[in-house]
Parts: sequence; C-alpha cells; structure tokens
Amino acid sequence: MSACPCGSGRVLDECCGRYHAGEAAPDAEALMRSRYSAYVLGLEDYLRATWHPSTCPATLDLCTPPLPQWRGLEVKACASQDATHATVEFVARYKLNGRAFKLHEISRFERIDGRWLYVDGGSRE
Repeated sequence: MSACPCGSGRVLDECCGRYHAGEAAPDAEALMRSRYSAYVLGLEDYLRATWHPSTCPATLDLCTPPLPQWRGLEVKACASQDATHATVEFVARYKLNGRAFKLHEISRFERIDGRWLYVDGGSRE
C-alpha cells in the first residue's frame, strides 16, 4: 500500500483514493488534497470532474513535457464562507527541469448538488 501524495500520512486508498474512485469529498480541504494527489498521479479525468464548469479549461496537458515532480503539500488555512462556499490556502512544492518551485494559492470552492468543486485560485506570491 502506498502513502497518499497529499501528505496526510494515510494510505492512498483510505485517503484521496476513495474520492478518485467516486466518493464525494466531505469538505473543500478534502477535495483540494484529492486534487493535489490527482495532479501527482496524472488523473486528468478526476481533475476535470471536480472543476467548476464555468472555469474548467478545455485541456490540462498533464502529459506534456516538461512534467513537474511534485514534492509536497502544506495546507495553511481553510475557511467556510457558508454551507456552499469555502477557501483553502495551500503551498504545493515541485521541481521542474531540476529547479525548485512552489505554488502558494488561495483556492475557492463551491458545493453544488452535494459535491465540492474547485472554482479558481489566486496566487499568494
């Protein structure tokens, strides 16, 4: 059993893997973690399925080189605005062509028909 890429310390099947398999994420943080794991694992279909239709890009090009090497996720803060809107601040670290980078973002999420969806995010740096 492999560790979940989201950094929870749990195995993939007991963590983000269950959301990748179709279970609805219970909150915005769980969805954000599962989306990070989906990037690590190259699960484009899952990413598109959990993206708000108004902001989802036509393609993600997850297989187009150069491919990032994901190095870790740190969730900094989570906030619920109401029952259907939330934000998650996180830092995702990765390497690209041997150089280290980080994505520090505050992502917005919306719950529609019982499922959380990623709307968009703003960079913190």
